[in-house]
Amino acid sequence: MLCLPRMGEDSVQSEVTVIGGGLAGLGVSLHLAKAGFLVACIEPDADLTKVVGESLDWSAPDLLRAVGLTMDHLIGERAATYKKHVTLKLGTGCDRNYVPSDWLGRPPFNVELKTLHVDRVRLDEELRRKVLEHGVKLYQDKVTQVEADGRRVLAANTAGGRRFTSQWFVDASGSGTVLPRLFQLPVDEYGPRKVAMWTHFAVPESSEGTTLYADGANPPYLNWTWEIPIRPDAISVGYVATGDTIKAQRQRGRSNESIFRSQLALFPRFQEFLETHSVISPFVTSFQCRVHRGVAGPNWLVIGESASMVDPMTSNGVTAALRHAEEAAELLVRSRHREQLPRVASAMYCRRVRDLGRFFNSGIENVIYEWPIRSRIGPLAAGDVYTVPAWSLNHLYTRFRPRGVVGTFLFGFVLRALRASCEIYAAFSRRRSAACEAAA
Repeated sequence: MLCLPRMGEDSVQSEVTVIGGGLAGLGVSLHLAKAGFLVACIEPDADLTKVVGESLDWSAPDLLRAVGLTMDHLIGERAATYKKHVTLKLGTGCDRNYVPSDWLGRPPFNVELKTLHVDRVRLDEELRRKVLEHGVKLYQDKVTQVEADGRRVLAANTAGGRRFTSQWFVDASGSGTVLPRLFQLPVDEYGPRKVAMWTHFAVPESSEGTTLYADGANPPYLNWTWEIPIRPDAISVGYVATGDTIKAQRQRGRSNESIFRSQLALFPRFQEFLETHSVISPFVTSFQCRVHRGVAGPNWLVIGESASMVDPMTSNGVTAALRHAEEAAELLVRSRHREQLPRVASAMYCRRVRDLGRFFNSGIENVIYEWPIRSRIGPLAAGDVYTVPAWSLNHLYTRFRPRGVVGTFLFGFVLRALRASCEIYAAFSRRRSAACEAAA
């Protein structure tokens, strides 16, 4: 990664300061630079090996194309493989393929019916090259303090002794959530804190779909394992469980490697990898799915995981990051010669971020993770109940791009109606189960 070196006490002036150099930060930096803005992007960590979330949804290709990264280019650079379906495999031996409906590929939607799995290290490198080519200044540094006057950001100070000043600020710091913490933005959390463990294995050839594995006979809360072909010769394999589940195993003296091996051993597919790798050192991270409210201020915006952390099972993380980046850039371009962001437009941005984040997180929790609906209709049917509206609404959002007041409220109404339907059905299923137990 090409970054400007650390320096002593220094002042950096630009039109826009972007805090965070992940996909959201790089995406908004590129969009703004192409629009003629002078952009400074601060990224504290040059280690790209720990990124995760390589299975993309079907809305991602259009967003990647907007930053100059087409599917053909990423495939040609061996940074990606095609994803044409998602397969859910149960410990009982049952499985089901989830494939986008053909009607999405026909007018007026014309949605590409395949998407990508990506090697996030290579994807980020490709995007960094684009950003540097367009004149964005990248600084390897960490924001330690933000100066503000009321709700207006004045400057960002870093561990390297720099003071960044600009007219506009964008927080793309991921789990760091710099501006949400500073302004104490309200937050809605979904589900328990979870832990993800993962590693990469070399393979002679890869498939054209993501595979999810679920063990157990209808557990109260679902833990799952993924297999994602990130390159033609490599797969990403990972395990997601609740923080309490992992904590309990660690308290029994088990290491991360032992926990990870035990999970993979549940599925015959991974036996050969366990036998040929005497040592596996999985990457580990914890996360809490959440959505912040009020992610725009007089001269700042929050994007990506700083604004909305969506569950990795949704495959919507990359889409959310690039979508926020695109919409935030559009808003800043429209406001370039103003003193502050227009209230109505920024309020609509906040509502879209909130509505989509809530829709995906609430849906995956109520239909897939929690037991009532999954137990009542079965895990395979529950997958249909989640994927059909989730994929369809995501495609529609990408195709019709709601931006104004009317479009934002209409689309939000549909999202909230579907979310409410899932919550009502989950509550109904829970009560029915309790009634059956009482009768027995």
